[in-house]
Amino acid sequence: MAREREARVALLLGLICLAPTLLAVERPPGLGDVREVRTWSYAEYTRVVVELTKEVRLPEQGLIRLAADTRAGRPDRLYLDVPGIWVGRRYESGIGVGDGLLDGVRLGQNTLRNTRLVIDLERYGHHRLYTLPSPARIVVDVYGKRGRSRGDSGGRLPTELRRVHTVVVDPGHGGRDPGATGIGGLREKDVNLSIAKKLAARLEDRGFEVVLTRDRDRTLTLEERTAAAESSGGDVFISIHANASRRSRTRGIEIYTLDANHERHSLDVAARENGVPAARLDPLQRALARIQVGELASQSERLASLVHENVIRGIQQRNRSLPDLGLKKGPFYVLFMSSMSSVLVETGFVTNKRDAKLLRSAQFQSELAVQIADGVDRYRQQIEAGPAASARLAKGAAGVRRGDGIR
Repeated sequence: MAREREARVALLLGLICLAPTLLAVERPPGLGDVREVRTWSYAEYTRVVVELTKEVRLPEQGLIRLAADTRAGRPDRLYLDVPGIWVGRRYESGIGVGDGLLDGVRLGQNTLRNTRLVIDLERYGHHRLYTLPSPARIVVDVYGKRGRSRGDSGGRLPTELRRVHTVVVDPGHGGRDPGATGIGGLREKDVNLSIAKKLAARLEDRGFEVVLTRDRDRTLTLEERTAAAESSGGDVFISIHANASRRSRTRGIEIYTLDANHERHSLDVAARENGVPAARLDPLQRALARIQVGELASQSERLASLVHENVIRGIQQRNRSLPDLGLKKGPFYVLFMSSMSSVLVETGFVTNKRDAKLLRSAQFQSELAVQIADGVDRYRQQIEAGPAASARLAKGAAGVRRGDGIR
């Protein structure tokens, strides 16, 4: 501890010698502030969230990794220069983590108009970096196996190389966030939770391990919701939502995977579920290309196709009047913050009289749960059958009807 303290003092003295004006000069106008720094530690990864008072555009090189400097007493570390933000001396002593993956997080005023974020590493596999609006946040996920050799990849196996065992079921919204409110005061958060609980039971019947991001009516931040999903080691992520429209005649079921899709309707739905105006989604579109890897996207599309086929076939056998709005793609935060095969199911429109009646029905909710679970089970069979057999099994899903686009 004494050696570490001496190193920190030496670093601070060095900063004072190199840039005394940073500590004495008045703050330049027009800069944003660091509002809060939060961390979550789980078995194989740690999430760092830096909340800001204004949105920023991060440098293209992103986080840079520096090797340990034993002479200066500095560990392996990641650093990022954040433009247009003033932190001053608020976090100069750092925020300790010490969870076996991260040693701590530091923030300092690197230049008059840039703040530097430094993440001191104990171990490291890989990382993800992205930003979120409303409120503005920088999110860093650092992955690795605690207790493995420094520099091991430590990350999770690609989807095709592991068994499909754990399913994360995410009932959208909750607590202070009711989601959409429809006919007769029907609240999306209540519909989502009821369907999600039924889905969890049906998945468990089929031998899956199931993790619910919430099992009661409580408020979850996006970071908490997705951090819980990531920490579970899940193989599949299913987010349950109910739809809404300004047009009361609009009804039907639609299923989404993640993509930088500019279709107007997809952006409207994503904006509502993300809790931001549609106009704010454009920066996210560019970020998706960097975040979403091709292998994972193809697996999510396969999962979505099988779930969609099962749901529509099963539901329309009992209620042919319910439109199939098809498979779609959109920029949903809850999907791109997940590193597993992921889909979002919009189960019907709370703003449509006929859909709202169905969504209130325990029988309809149970049927939805059964069909979604069967689709996930088919996905498991394909993945575990291996690439060749999987390709043959997938042929039936390739011709799934894309929906009639009824609006």
